[in-house]
Parts: sequence; structure tokens; C-alpha cells
Amino acid sequence: MKIENFQSASTDLRIEEYFQGQTRAWGMFQDRFGNIRREFVVDITGTWDGRTLVLDEDFKYDDGEVETRRWEIEKTGPSTYEGRETNAIGVAHGEAKGNAFHWVYDYNLKVGDKIWKVKFDDWMLLQSDGVLLNRAEVSRWGINIGTVFLSFKKLDSSASAKGYDRIPAQAAE
Repeated sequence: MKIENFQSASTDLRIEEYFQGQTRAWGMFQDRFGNIRREFVVDITGTWDGRTLVLDEDFKYDDGEVETRRWEIEKTGPSTYEGRETNAIGVAHGEAKGNAFHWVYDYNLKVGDKIWKVKFDDWMLLQSDGVLLNRAEVSRWGINIGTVFLSFKKLDSSASAKGYDRIPAQAAE
């Protein structure tokens, strides 16, 4: 996929607006053989100061493990972003067009008792009802090891103010 393919979408995704406030995500990791390895829920609190989006993420996995992450995502241009997180290796790079956001980064991922260096190729697509779908291909040494699937939904009233919880007029007719 190419980010340019989404520039004419009727729904517009601005991550600094979408993630401001409270958001919840439901997700799973599927290995390259099609087996579901983990399921999880993430509660996200986002703050935007006009330049940097901070995402405080609280993960709860189906096996009882909990994890917190804090992403700091700087808007570097009209549609470009750079992100940093403690376990990210270097800088994450993202670009938004239309209803899509493409995000690529290397990450030190905890797998059992080990840390694996993996690469995430992450696509988010905003749906007309305000649900944000996410698919991230995960690879190690250039070999796909699995896919993360997430579905995000706004939990607070800021969603209504920004129109992220309703179907656009042309789609409702």
C-alpha cells in the first residue's frame, strides 16, 4: 500500500485530534501461521499541546500481564510525524493522508523472558463511524513473524466534538 492512495478519502484522520482524550483499543497478535498468540485491551490517554501528542498506554493482556508505554509523537509537517518511546529503537516515522496513517519503527519487544528487535509496519484506517482499524505487520531479521490487529474507539465526549463518532452526511443518506 501507498499512503497517497488514501488522500482522497472522505474521512480525514488527524492523529493529534483522534487520540486526544480517552481511547480504548481491543487487539490480538496472530503469528505467521495464523495462530492467535495473545489478546489484549489498551486504555489510552492522549494529550496534545499543539506540537507533541503524548500517548499514555495501559495494556492488559489475556494472560494477566500488564504493561505501560508512553509515546511522544511530534508533528514535523502538515502530514508527517516522528515518535519516540522507551523501547523504540531510534525514531518512528509516520505520515497521514485522508483516512490513513502509516507508521514504521523498530522496537525492542518483550517475548517471554527475552527481548527481540522487531520492525513494525503499521497502518491505521479511520472508518466513517469513528472506529480506527489498525494492522501492523511485525518482522524480525526481515522475516514476517506475525500481525497485530487493533480496533480503537473514542471513550470521551471529545469524539462528538470532532465528528469521530458519527457517519458523514453523504454516507448516512
